[in-house]
Formats: sequence, C-alpha cells, structure tokens
Amino acid sequence: MFLKNKPVGAICHAAQLLTVIPDLMKGREYTAYPSCEPDVKACGATYIKKNVHTHQNLVSGQAWPDLPTFMREFINLLK
Repeated sequence: MFLKNKPVGAICHAAQLLTVIPDLMKGREYTAYPSCEPDVKACGATYIKKNVHTHQNLVSGQAWPDLPTFMREFINLLK
C-alpha cells in the first residue's frame, strides 16, 4: 500500500506494526497511542502530538475516541 501510494490507516498501537518496515516509515510523520511514541521514533519517523494526523497517504490516530475524525480524514484520501 505504501509503495503504490494507496491510503493507509493506523490507529492506537498500529505504530508497533509499522516498526517492521522502517525503510518505509523513515521521514514520515504520524501519531499513535502516546506510549508508542518510542516505536514511531525508533523507525526514523516523527511523532506528532495530535489526536489525528495525515501525512502523505497515511492517516494516523491516537485511540478509539478519535475514530470520527480519523475516518473523515481516511475517506478524504479515498476521493
């Protein structure tokens, strides 16, 4: 999905999964559950201290209460 620039959504602890593809995460910006900040930084990305953040084709959110905004941003990428 990242290589083809397709929309990707990551919320809460999904940042822990993204650490396995550091070559694709390096230089990106995204948010995650606050305790996952070290995971974001470990793969060369920038942790954004916002509830929801969109950078390129990646929409990220901190936790389930952010789902309405998260989904709105994700749908915007689908347009």
